[in-house]
Amino acid sequence: MEIRHLTYFKALAEELHFGKAAERLYISQPPLSRQIKDLEEELGVVLLLRNNKRVELTEAGKYFLAQVNTIIQNIEHTKSITQQIHQNISGSFRLGYISSTSKAILAKVLKKIEKQYPYLHVHLFETSTQEQQLALESGKLDLGILRTPVFSNELTSVKLLNEPLYIVAPKNFILDKRDLADAHFICFNQEYAPEYYKLVIQICNKLGFNPKIAHQSNSMHSILELVSSGLGLAIVPKSVIQTMTHLKIQFIEVDKRLAQTETILAYHKSSRNAALPTFVQYIKDEFVTK
Repeated sequence: MEIRHLTYFKALAEELHFGKAAERLYISQPPLSRQIKDLEEELGVVLLLRNNKRVELTEAGKYFLAQVNTIIQNIEHTKSITQQIHQNISGSFRLGYISSTSKAILAKVLKKIEKQYPYLHVHLFETSTQEQQLALESGKLDLGILRTPVFSNELTSVKLLNEPLYIVAPKNFILDKRDLADAHFICFNQEYAPEYYKLVIQICNKLGFNPKIAHQSNSMHSILELVSSGLGLAIVPKSVIQTMTHLKIQFIEVDKRLAQTETILAYHKSSRNAALPTFVQYIKDEFVTK
């Protein structure tokens, strides 16, 4: 018994018509009839009752069809896993992201990846742009969601999102640009995210004052929680505010000519991870539709 016997039988059992089954299999009727006859002789049973008007499965044929479906599904499953192993899609994939990345977007991407590559283990790393760049360059990450600027001759970057920045304050704070110079600010830790820290300083300088950095954190969520608790103001991207509507905060947009930020994807130019193009496309799709 060969796989083609099972394939031919399955087609005929589903069509219950030799002509339609043969057309579906791209063969003529005589070879199909011979294969089914050979199968029945090998099994020693009658699988199908046929006459000039109809083809009908016997009870043995119905049972055999159910088993054939399982066998073919297992064969296809085995083929898929074998191909994934060959293509390096059954191992692990290491994805880095900055703390301001929407967790809803990550969840959607991971669900799509799990459906596409069920045997791929995805490891997530929430860390700064600076740390991601080093990890990408050394091969410790396969893909990163970072914030510009990123200067590296070893990495390929893909633009995801360009967005305005906002000044965020507690809900009961009287938010007036004229009072910003006297307010305390909460920012990313200077060593953890030096470029973002520098960006905040530059924006405040362009607005005419030097910020009083009262607290520093390594997490965008923590920064907004501290703002909500009344410990100071912060400068954050628009997308972050949209995901933190449960917090008691208010915000005003900074002049776009003074303050914008860009989120990108980055990966090593020499990467040959077979799942990488799919990750890039899925993440781009989610950021576009966000």
